Amino acid sequence: MRTSSNRSGSEEVGAGPGFTPRELTVHRRPEELRKVTRALRATGRRIVLVPTMGALHEGHLELVRAARRVPNSVTVVSVFVNPLQFGPDEDFDSYPRRLDSDVAALSGEGVELVFAPGQQDLYGPDPRITVSAGRAGDELEGASRPGHFDGVLTVVAKLFNIVGPDLALFGEKDYQQLVLLRRMVRELDFPTEIQGIPIVRESDGLALSSRNAYLTERQRSAALTLSAALTAGAHAGPRGAEAVLAAAREVLDTEPMVEVDYLQLRDRDLGPPPERGEARLLLAATVGGTRLLDNALVVLNESDAVAG
Repeated sequence: MRTSSNRSGSEEVGAGPGFTPRELTVHRRPEELRKVTRALRATGRRIVLVPTMGALHEGHLELVRAARRVPNSVTVVSVFVNPLQFGPDEDFDSYPRRLDSDVAALSGEGVELVFAPGQQDLYGPDPRITVSAGRAGDELEGASRPGHFDGVLTVVAKLFNIVGPDLALFGEKDYQQLVLLRRMVRELDFPTEIQGIPIVRESDGLALSSRNAYLTERQRSAALTLSAALTAGAHAGPRGAEAVLAAAREVLDTEPMVEVDYLQLRDRDLGPPPERGEARLLLAATVGGTRLLDNALVVLNESDAVAG
C-alpha cells in the first residue's frame, strides 16, 4: 500500500502519478485524487465509486466486489466519517474508525484507489453550502434525525465532484438514502449512475452494519427480531398492506428490548404503497441504545408472487 505522497514505480500509461495497476494507493487530498481519476477516464477506463464511512464489514466488501466486476473499470473506495450526517446526540465521536484494517481489507479485494480525506481536506475551515433533501428528507429516518439526509447528500455530491464516477454503488439497507441519492442525481444532473446492491445478512438474518459492533450478545439476539418481522411481513404480502404491517408488528411485539421507531410500507420511491405489486417494508428500531435499520421487498396482492 502506498500513500499519494510517496509514489514510485511504473504507472499505467496516461494515468499520471498517483496510480499503479494492481497496487493500492491512499489519497487524502481531493485535488490529487481528481487528477488521477481524470487521467484514468482519459485512457478509457470507467470510474466506479463505493462511498463508505469505514469500519468495513462483509456488506461493504460485497459492494466492492460488485464494483470490481464492472468491465474496464477502476474502483475508488472513499473512507470518511461524515460529521454533517450525525446529530448532536449521536455517535460521531465513538463511531468506529479503523483505517489501517480497512485498507488491508480493500487491498485484499484488489482495490487500487482509496480516498481517505480528513475533515479539513473535504470541507475546509468554514463550510456554508449544503444540499437539501427537501421534504422527502424530513420523513421516516429524517423525522428522527433532522438534517441527516442533507448531510448525506452534501458529502456524496462532493465525492461525485471530486471523483467524477461513472457509477456509484450503495447498499439497499439504507433504502431511503438510496432513493434520495437517485433523486439528487436526476434533479441536479450528475453524470453518474446509481446502483443499489441487495442487503448482506449474517446466516441468522441480521443485516450487516458497522453499528452491530455496539451490541452485546443479548442485544444481538434481540436484534434478530427485525429481520424476522420483515420476513413475516413479506410473507403476508398476498393478503395486502394491512396484513403485512400486522404480521410484522406481531413479531416485533414479542421482543421488549426492541424499541420501534417506525414500521412503514411504501412504494419503491417512498410514496404511498400501491394496491398491487412491489413495495418496501421499512423498519427502524433501537436495541440497547443502538439504532438499527432494515427493510424488505414486499409484493402486494399477488398470490403467485414471491417476496424477499
